[in-house]
Amino acid sequence: MVDIHCHLLPGLDDGPDSFEESLKMAEMAVADGITHVIATPHANEMYAFIPEMIQKRRNEIQNAIGPRLQLATGCDFHLSFENIEDVRTHPKKYTLNQKSYLLVEFADFAIPPTIDHTLHDLHLRGLRPIITHPERNGLIRAKPARLESWIRQGCYVQVTALSLLGRFGESAKAFSEWLLDRDAIHFFASDAHNLKGRPLLLRQAFEEVAQRRGAAVAHGLFLANPMAAFEGQPLPYLPEMPDLSDAPRAPRKKRFLFF
Repeated sequence: MVDIHCHLLPGLDDGPDSFEESLKMAEMAVADGITHVIATPHANEMYAFIPEMIQKRRNEIQNAIGPRLQLATGCDFHLSFENIEDVRTHPKKYTLNQKSYLLVEFADFAIPPTIDHTLHDLHLRGLRPIITHPERNGLIRAKPARLESWIRQGCYVQVTALSLLGRFGESAKAFSEWLLDRDAIHFFASDAHNLKGRPLLLRQAFEEVAQRRGAAVAHGLFLANPMAAFEGQPLPYLPEMPDLSDAPRAPRKKRFLFF
């Protein structure tokens, strides 16, 4: 399997604090059957995005883990004004493995009214935006037709593996299943940050997708498409355009009766 969204490198953002923890996360990935990982630290107002430092940390982990795991770098790209201006001039500073795919993360509290124009501009500059974990964004869950419009515009969708397993709550799980059943997902990724709460694991989610949709779909979402993004190639697994016009019903909260 190939993981295109992972906060593996130490001391750069809200991922691991130490080299030792990062190396344990890398070992966890190897044991889980992951062969390639793109380390994607945040690029936002809280964390400075310094490519030279990122490459240095990547090389340290790569030298320690050896050929069992191939590491590349990218970015968890936040749509700030400064980032958008800079990516226009230095696109490969932020892209996955310095190729053409770009992880794009929306804020939880607002989606810019100019987002359609921004995404279109990224396309015109040869970038391939990947909308990260929409299942964890309440604004997108409430209006999934907007996600459909971005897919029709040429964007791709990445869902967090742990969301499908219920680790981010019932709403995120239900929306992940809803997107999966409507062929509206192009990648699953770990979005790992640590060893316990958000580990670098994909196998269980792979098996869940294989059981729900079949081995070919699981292969496309966990290996074929992520490897294409790793190499900067067109995606080999592209399902038909989804229909997301009707928002899924929110899961009903459990009620308890006390006697």
